[in-house]
Amino acid sequence: MFRGLASLNLDSKGRMAIPTRYREQLLRHCNGQMVVTVDRDHCLLLYTLPDWEEIERKLVRLPSFNRQARRMQRLLIGHATECEMDGNGRILLPPALREFAGLDKAVVLIGQGNKFEVWADEKWTARRSEWLTEPDDSGELPDELGSLSL
Repeated sequence: MFRGLASLNLDSKGRMAIPTRYREQLLRHCNGQMVVTVDRDHCLLLYTLPDWEEIERKLVRLPSFNRQARRMQRLLIGHATECEMDGNGRILLPPALREFAGLDKAVVLIGQGNKFEVWADEKWTARRSEWLTEPDDSGELPDELGSLSL
């Protein structure tokens, strides 16, 4: 499980160093092979290859005549790009995906259990502030969260 937040910098080629605390786990689980794709919140999603392949199988099985399903397939599968951690623990984020997410230099890597989110630092700070100040009645929680106690 990936958790926590790390502030990082992209180098001039668009490479991001994976924090040391995740590297061994990534090498064990997927031999450093990952997939990066877009998210509707204009950040990037970074999955291990085995986890991504499971998601991709589910996405491909969605009904092709459903507009929402096609939109999800086009966004997630259409932008999915394989990337491999190099010997220095870095991955190359493709230029088109960096542009989509507004990634320049300062980025935030956020562990989300089975994946990471990669945000432009300024965009993450703004969105986090927005989420913390928006009213609690902005949406219904799934039933599965009804008994969750924090």
